[in-house]
Amino acid sequence: MPRINLLPWREAQRKERKVAFMVALGVAVVCAFVVMGAVYMLYNAMIDAQERRNEFLQAHIQVLDRQIEEINSLEKTKRQFIARMQIIEKLQRSRPEIVHVFDQIVKTVPDGVYLTGVTQAGNHLKFTGIAQSSTRVSAFMRNIDSSQWMKNPSLEVIQSKTGAFGSSFTLDAVETSADADGGADGLRQGPGRRIVANAGGN
Repeated sequence: MPRINLLPWREAQRKERKVAFMVALGVAVVCAFVVMGAVYMLYNAMIDAQERRNEFLQAHIQVLDRQIEEINSLEKTKRQFIARMQIIEKLQRSRPEIVHVFDQIVKTVPDGVYLTGVTQAGNHLKFTGIAQSSTRVSAFMRNIDSSQWMKNPSLEVIQSKTGAFGSSFTLDAVETSADADGGADGLRQGPGRRIVANAGGN
């Protein structure tokens, strides 16, 4: 006699399929979380590595900045040292010039001219004095113009003094240096100074 299965096999089959689907869905969710976690960890590792590289570069940049500051400081010190050396060399070269200027002043002052003062500002000389006549002043200017250490005389003031000896005068000249080439290259920059006082002619 045939046996008839009266169990709801179709309902049981649907339940089995549903359970299998849920299991597959759970496995997929777990796999997705695992993948997401792995990707998150990978990105975090990459970010950490980049931050370490950035810190490394920043530290080296700071070291280079300090080295650049030291180099700039050394360059500044070097420029100051070179400037001082140039000033010293310039002073050493110009030391004999004042002697020549004194010598030329003595040689260019004619008889009848008495200097009361000579001041220097840079390479400009200013003579003040007393002359017996304007002719003596003209001779003094000609002597200056023919000198190797003074050029371009320019008369500023000449004034006769009543009851006094001769006329007072003030004239300017330019100090030059008679170098080997015969040029005028003795421009010394510096504050004004009084280099002669109460000098008289011969």
